[in-house]
Amino acid sequence: MKLFIALQYLLPKHWLSRWIGLIAESKVSWLKNCLIRGFANFYDVDWTDAARQSPEAFQSFNDFFTRELKAGARPLSGRLCAPADGVVSALGSIEDHQLLQAKGQHYSVDQLLGEPLPDHFSRGVYATIYLAPRDYHRVHFPSAGQLCTARYIPGDLFSVNQTTTEGVPNLFARNERLVLKLKSPAADYYLILVGAMIVAGIQPFWMDGPYAPKTCHEDEFDALKVAQGDEAGRFRLGSTAIIVAEQPFDWQIQSGDAIRMGHPLV
Repeated sequence: MKLFIALQYLLPKHWLSRWIGLIAESKVSWLKNCLIRGFANFYDVDWTDAARQSPEAFQSFNDFFTRELKAGARPLSGRLCAPADGVVSALGSIEDHQLLQAKGQHYSVDQLLGEPLPDHFSRGVYATIYLAPRDYHRVHFPSAGQLCTARYIPGDLFSVNQTTTEGVPNLFARNERLVLKLKSPAADYYLILVGAMIVAGIQPFWMDGPYAPKTCHEDEFDALKVAQGDEAGRFRLGSTAIIVAEQPFDWQIQSGDAIRMGHPLV
């Protein structure tokens, strides 16, 4: 565990991630088919809900990794639904502007968001969902509302698996991330997409590609309406999605639960 974490501090994570990202974008048939088959076999990827179900149907490994689902594969339920497939790694109430990262590890929600937490979020809650490599990797809005701002915050690219989450302080507030701020009848909320090692970028729904690395970017929207379940963005490799909501809820999930996009959180 200590060696794995130490190596991450030493590795040129951005360079490695972008270089692998170039290979993952290759449209050379034999290469991308080999990458897709090898990855799917190694991680036991479930093709059942995928709209395309063979390596030959994808233009590149990245096209496969951000694959879309069959229509109706993820029914929506609840005031807030799960934004992604994955495992609930942490959830609870915001206390003194701190969120739980892992047992014995807390971090600043202000640093995560790149701005002070608004006062009306002081009694709020959060849920953290870890997307494993085998999971569906598009992230969706958990509730209908109005998208106000989008802030891309450059940062590090540590892995976000359990080992690193338990061993690297302030992990989610130090990795690169996209912070979406929304107003919603269900509850005002933030949806945060956290990047990780080997992730070749975070791509929001309104862009044709990921943000340029190491460059801050902020967009303001004129109350852009989104529906529950609309796509918010996608990862090029496994990572984490975090919801920070303004009011307390009785969660219908608990830490350790495996969930799928659309599953009721509240």
